[in-house]
Amino acid sequence: MAQVTVNLNGRDYTVGCGDGEEGRIRDLARELDTRIKGFVGQVGQIGEARLLVLALLTLADELAEAAGKGADGRSPLAAGIEALAQRVETVATRLENAKI
Repeated sequence: MAQVTVNLNGRDYTVGCGDGEEGRIRDLARELDTRIKGFVGQVGQIGEARLLVLALLTLADELAEAAGKGADGRSPLAAGIEALAQRVETVATRLENAKI
């Protein structure tokens, strides 16, 4: 198992990774550090843990969005199908009540 040292918000962290994955881990850490620096620019140095939480929540949100999931955990397609089914049900009920 390899180890790589990354720098986040001015602090070094040594993490383990698979052999040959060191470059990828460094790239990911640079992306995370860029996000953290952006938050520092917006809200200041609010503490390492809070900055990491903000960055990780942002990444989690982007992952969920990329996977096509909304805030309710459903894909837009599933939500659209459900809305359409409700509309069809409403029309069917109205037709049934009108006895056309």
